[in-house]
Formats: sequence, C-alpha cells, structure tokens
Amino acid sequence: MRRFLASLLVVFILLAVPAFAFAQEDTQGLAITTSYPSQVIRAGESVSVTLRVKNDGLPPQIVDLDLEGVPEGWQAHFQGAGRIIYSVFVETDDSQSVTLRIESPADAPNGTYPITVVARGENGARAELPLEFIIGDVLPAQIEMDVDLPVLKGTPDSTFKYRAQVKNDSEQDLLISLEALAPQGWDVTFKQAFGSQELTSVSVNAGEDENVDIEVVPPLGTPAGEYPITVRALAGELSAEVELTAVVTGRPELSITTPDGRLSGRAYSGQESPLEIVVRNTGSAAAREVELTASEPSRWEVTFDPEFIDVIDPNSEVSVTVNIKPPEQAVAGDYMITLRATPKEGSSESADFRITVLTSTIWGVVGIVVIAAALGVVALAVARFGRR
Repeated sequence: MRRFLASLLVVFILLAVPAFAFAQEDTQGLAITTSYPSQVIRAGESVSVTLRVKNDGLPPQIVDLDLEGVPEGWQAHFQGAGRIIYSVFVETDDSQSVTLRIESPADAPNGTYPITVVARGENGARAELPLEFIIGDVLPAQIEMDVDLPVLKGTPDSTFKYRAQVKNDSEQDLLISLEALAPQGWDVTFKQAFGSQELTSVSVNAGEDENVDIEVVPPLGTPAGEYPITVRALAGELSAEVELTAVVTGRPELSITTPDGRLSGRAYSGQESPLEIVVRNTGSAAAREVELTASEPSRWEVTFDPEFIDVIDPNSEVSVTVNIKPPEQAVAGDYMITLRATPKEGSSESADFRITVLTSTIWGVVGIVVIAAALGVVALAVARFGRR
C-alpha cells in the first residue's frame, strides 16, 4: 500500500511540474499601462499621458515604441527625460516611465478618437494599449482651498497655526498667490508646509495640490473674543477663499506694587508693622482665587489681610495689608522679603520688597533712663566720698 501511494505521489509531481512551468512561462512578456486610458480634452489642446512599459520575466532588452491609428492632423510623440524618444531599455522584472504627448487640431470636431500604443521587444515580444481621446465639453478650470481645523483657541501671546490645502483643478500648472484679510494689528504669514520659508505664492501642478502653513499672531494685549481671518488664493481670474477663526481665551496678568510705587517699607523689632500693597490685573481675563504668600527671613512673621482674593477683573486692582513682624533680636538694617500672588489659573507674580528694621523708641527711652540713673549714682558717690 505504501509503495502504491508513493508511486501515485511521484506521478502527481511529474504532472504538476510541467503545468506549473507552463503557467510561469505564460506570465512572461511585455505590458503597457496607464492610469487614465480615456480622457476628455478640448480641440487644439495638448495633453500628456504617463505610460509604464514593463518587462515581465524577459531578458533585459530595448523596447521600440510606436503609435497606430493617429487621426489626421493630430500630433503625437513619446518623451523621456525631456526629449523625444522612440524606444526604451527595460531590465528584467522592471518598468520604465514614458510620456506620450498628444496635440489635437484646433478645428477637430467633437467625437471619440482612438489611438493604440504599441511596444515591440526582442523575439516577437509585443504589447498594446488602446487609448481614446474625446473632444467635447470639459470641466471649467478652478482652484480650491481647504483647512482641516479652521477654528483654533489660544491666549493673546499664542501663534495660531493652520494647515491649508491649495488644489489646482485645472489642466495647466498655476502660480497661485496668497493673501489674507485680518483684524488691524494682526500678523499673518504663509510658510511652506514642514518648513520655515515664508511664501507669497505657491506653484501647483495641474490636477494636484500643495500644503501651506498659515501662521497668525495677534497683537499684545488682545482682549478675549473671536476674530475672523479671510485667506484667499488667486491665479489670474481664478480665486478661492477660506474663513479662519482665532478664539482668544484671555489670560490674567498680575503685578504687585504699593500705592506710591515704592517697593520698600519699615518695621520695628518685635512689633507688627503694616505695609499697604496693591495687586493689579493688567491681563485680558479675570484672575480668580488669588493666593498671597511670602518668602521672609528666618523667624520673621508675615501675614496678609486678606490672604485670598476671590477675583480681580481685567484692568482692576485690590488693596491688601501685609503685616510684617521681625523678631525682637533683629538687628537694625535692611532686609528683603518676597511677596507672591498666585491665581487658580495662570502664572504667579512676585515682587521683592526692602524692609528697613528700626529699634523701638521705648527701648531708647529705657536706655536713656538707665544711663541717667548710672550718672546720678556716680555723682552721689563722688559727692559723698570726695569730701573725705
């Protein structure tokens, strides 16, 4: 039984190998392909058709190119590397790109015109590709512009960056100019996508599109709100535009000072001395839940009244009393403390104050009394013992 199965397997392999070899051999040859074998054109128009000449399994060879059925009055030729060509060299299992240039006469009547591309290789290898060109109405030329994210949010110091696609829906290459209409003081620049080169125009091939980056910078101090920007693409009589929106969310900007603007004050050793400060908001949004803190020398006590400010509206200020108490052993002189205001949302702001520490006048009076008493004791002693 095993011998019978083995014999049967050998017979199957012998029969299958020639069939497989035949199938492999059958796929060898030349081929011509194109993406658009049927096109609508205008009378008198020149069009370019990209062809691929492929060598499937044949030895490397020169392939001659020819055209059959070219209508009377039409002009047609093959191009490669910018020159007119009549043949192309193709390696085994490789392909070469060739451009077929077709020009129809200006008085060609409407209708369908077939043309066949023929490729001839060695040892009778041959391939054909039927094409047809239809003289008739074509789509009007136009350009389009599209933005994936036309609405962006940011603070007044943000740069709003948009990515636009500029499309050339015409039959010829175009140099498309770019311009923008923005609020006064806003800066709009166009840049090459994934680059830093600024642009005023972009070259777009027929039927293709190009990406352009649009950067919008608002002026400093711009209030919160929505700001429209219109971007246009222009090429002769053709135009396209898109509406962008920059949403400025606003941000608080805090500062700490005093009513007279001087960042200094006085305090007495061992005593609590008040210092009046002003917390201002010069930003475009309200500062909420502002916490007041201090960085002071060792053993100093610094408190705020109030310690928290519920809200400071834009272009508004709030007065705060800072109670400063140096230790009793503090030596007279100048010391630095840092006062800080931190809102719930936004960055904190700090200011350094120079505090001059003075000794208490009470201790001065006590010192004078002590000195006077000492002098009195000395005078009595001299008066009493000096007579002896």
